[in-house]
Amino acid sequence: MRYMLVLRYPEKAPGELTDDVMKAGQQAFRAYARALTDAGVLLSAEILQQSHAATMVSVRDGQLRVQDGPYADTREQIAGIFALEVPDLDAALAWAEKCPAAQWGSVEVRPSAVRVVDGTWVPAS
Repeated sequence: MRYMLVLRYPEKAPGELTDDVMKAGQQAFRAYARALTDAGVLLSAEILQQSHAATMVSVRDGQLRVQDGPYADTREQIAGIFALEVPDLDAALAWAEKCPAAQWGSVEVRPSAVRVVDGTWVPAS
């Protein structure tokens, strides 16, 4: 079964994190990704730039709307996504618990509904 681990945590302004804290976080994510890879469950992973680099696009009443920065002003921002192939929810939850982001934010665990294979939508499981 495919599960997405959606990482959410408060963003820090430049200078709020020391180099040592940044290096420790990067090392923790490298170790986590290595563990997922070694277990054969990692499909893909993306750590995102901060929300100020985002551009939101919507179409309302036929009109394109483009907004720089995050759409919603929330305490936690989406910081990354890990796609896993695991046997069940319990296995996904176990990996979410080990995710470094769980220590300073939250990890949403959500099953995938469908995916695109060779241009065709197919059930994800």
